[in-house]
Order: sequence, then C-alpha cells, then structure tokens
Amino acid sequence: MYSYNLNSYQYNNYNTVKSVKAHNVSDNEQPKEKTPSFTSNPIMTQVPFNPAFAASRLRTELSSRDEKNKYNELTKLLDRDSKKQLNILLKTGALLNSASNDNSTTLDNLYKIATTPRAQGLNNIVILKDTIAAIADPHTITQQFGNIPAKYKSQVATLENGQDVNVEHSGTCVSASIEFNLADKHPAEFARFAEGLSSPSMSVQKTIKLNNLADNTLDAIWLLNAFEIPYQAKDFDKAVLTFAPDKNAIVRAHIQTVDKDKLERTPLDVLMQSTFMQVGSQQSYDSLTDKRAGKFNQNDKGLIEFEKTFTESVVEDKNKISVTYQTVDENARLVGYETDFNTMKKQITDTLNLGENVIIGYTQVDANNTIINGHEITITGTRIGNDGKMIFICNDTDDNMSKPVEYSEDYLLPKIHHAALPQSVVANDVNFVENWSEGLKTYKELKKKAQNSSQNYMNLAA
Repeated sequence: MYSYNLNSYQYNNYNTVKSVKAHNVSDNEQPKEKTPSFTSNPIMTQVPFNPAFAASRLRTELSSRDEKNKYNELTKLLDRDSKKQLNILLKTGALLNSASNDNSTTLDNLYKIATTPRAQGLNNIVILKDTIAAIADPHTITQQFGNIPAKYKSQVATLENGQDVNVEHSGTCVSASIEFNLADKHPAEFARFAEGLSSPSMSVQKTIKLNNLADNTLDAIWLLNAFEIPYQAKDFDKAVLTFAPDKNAIVRAHIQTVDKDKLERTPLDVLMQSTFMQVGSQQSYDSLTDKRAGKFNQNDKGLIEFEKTFTESVVEDKNKISVTYQTVDENARLVGYETDFNTMKKQITDTLNLGENVIIGYTQVDANNTIINGHEITITGTRIGNDGKMIFICNDTDDNMSKPVEYSEDYLLPKIHHAALPQSVVANDVNFVENWSEGLKTYKELKKKAQNSSQNYMNLAA
C-alpha cells in the first residue's frame, strides 16, 4: 500500500528553507507563533514498512573462542577511550547483537573493519573507532560539514568546475537523522553498513521484502525504478538493493580522516549521509557541493518528505507512514493543522512505546505565520515536567551538542510538520484505500518523467 499527499507544494516549500538549530526549551516556555486552527485527520504519506527488526537474544558475554579472539584483537588496536566504549557495547548487548540483514553481529563487522582493507584514503582504525563511538553514543553523530583545506582546493576544483564547495549550512538533516536512528536502534546493521561503505567496494547490499513497499510486486518494482536505486529482484517477494555513497564522498571522507576539526562530521558520517542522500535523491547527490537533482524535488538541497519516507523504509526494511500535521498554503503560510495536538501526541508516544524513535520535520514561522525555517530531528523519549505536561527528549544532528535536547509539548507540537510512524499506530485515523489510489495515480504521472526506468516488471521472470 502506498499513498502520497497531493499537496506537494508544501513539501517543496518546506524544504527550500535553511536548517534551523534546535535548542533547550524550558517547561514553561510557550511558542511565539500564533496557533492556526485545526482541521480534520492527518494526511498520510505511506511507504509501506514491516514490523521492527526481530531483536536478537540479548547477550552480554563472549561465549565462543571466535568471539573472544575477535574481541581481544580489537582491544589491541584501540586506545583507552575506545576500549571503554567497546566494553560498554558488550555489557549493553549491542556488541553481540545479530539483528542485521545477514545475521552478522556488531562484533563481526567491527572485526572486518579492523582487519580487512578499507577504501583508498580511509583508515581502518579511524573507521573502527568512529563506528564504536557512534554506536556507544549516537548523539555524537553530526551533519556539520568540514572545511576543505587549501592543499585540497586544486583537486576539488577539477572535480566541481568552480562550483561552491564551502558548505555552511548542510542539507543532510534527514540522512543524519536516519544515521542516528540506525546506530541507536540497530547496532549490528549500523556496523554492517559502516563496514561495507568503507570497504574497497564502497557499498553494502540489503535484502528487503517487496511487500514492504507496495501491496503488489509491480508497484514495488516501479518504486525501486523511480528512485533509481540499484537492485536485483529475487522471485516475486524480495529484492537485493545496493546502497552506496556518491562518487565524491570519498574526497570528503578522506579530508575528514586526516583533517577533522572538533564538532565536524567523521569520515563515517560522510559515507553514511551521502549514501542516504543518494537513496532519497534518486542517485543525484554530490557530497562536495551538498546539492542534489532528481525528479521529485525542484529544490537542490535536502530531501522532501516523500523521499525521506522512502529512504527510511528501505534502510530499515519497514513500512513507514509519514503523517502530515500542518496545513500550509501556496504562500508558505501555516494556516492550520490536520488534527488536534492530543492526537498528535498520542501517535508519537504510541510509537515510542513500541520501542521506535520518531523522526519529525518541524518548522519555524514569522509573525505572519509564514514558514521561514525547517529541520528534521528525532524524538527518542518523553518525561513529565514539573507542570505535569509532557517533555519530548530529542536528538538534533545540527546543534553542535553531543547530548539530547528537550522540548516542552507546548513548544514542539505546534511546530511539527510531519512525523514518520508505524502503520499500526495510525491505521485507524485515515482511509488508506482512498489515499493509496490517489497517491499511486500521482506517482504514475511522475513516472512518465522518469529518466531511468530501464528495468520493467517482466525482468522478474528472467
């Protein structure tokens, strides 16, 4: 099942604005913007999405000789801080977690990173330490681009023909949030991605279920073709997708390997975020300029909501639904909401209670309720404030802080434009059949404009 909000202008407009940095908000702080009126039900944008990864049995002790040998070899290569983080991964169960696409453990993939070749320009120990650190504390993941030192300027100039590569405000908040979520909730899969993307092939393969993309195989195959992600169909129910960063990501990753400043992205951040930008932008992203092309978005920065939802879905092999809460007119003005704040809060907390994070897009408006900023952050939990109201615990990859940030419900809920939620949480709040039919019609109109739809449904039989 797949549905799409036909009001695409609000998504394009939402993504033309610059990223805004989140900040701590006290329990009593109220939003300065006017609160527009409510309308009816939230608008659903669905890229189908299965239940969460089946969690592997929690293990916190090395049991086999192979595991002990791998662990000991890693400790010989690591400094004191990284050894401590590795031990934390063991004690919390993250190190021996095997809930990855090929059932390999986090330990298996860390060992491969340490002992097998990395792509030219990358360093085994740097990638190893970055992977361990990201899993031990995903809040260290950032979208902050690093500067390009003078000694690399000539090399970069030949690649980009004079285009501006001095990225001050990156458009990777969506991909950085997806990276955070993968490290936070799926450590073994995160480590598997880290190993593959930093290997000489600079790619990782993932088998997904086609019914997580559409009710029938034809529509699932069409979606894969529309997003131009390399894949191989297997029978009529699965496909093997190939994830890879853009060709210029290795330049950024190498620079961050040898010349990383504090609070800048690690080489691993570069590779992960480039890869997820490639997925969402129909393989059109450029890591040097932080710009993209693609058929679904007229803006050259970031990912629109539809692209974000597709990327989340294939990365996790789940059925995600993006729920649009704000109503935005053709002048980029916030004019209302599609549901009340209590429903919004319930849908988010119900998702958290299922053990999932919620990646949301939020907006800032001026005195006339015109949207001036938009940004993606991840809600990871809640607590109750002194006034009895809910406080949302969030991660922001663009706030220069390696720790959670908190927002009161009065502050955050009016700002939420959309949220990615499991189908089970919102299934009773919208007529999916009607939305799916409308959305698929829209996508098939876009299909006519697609530049690369070479593989058709009949290839499945080959």
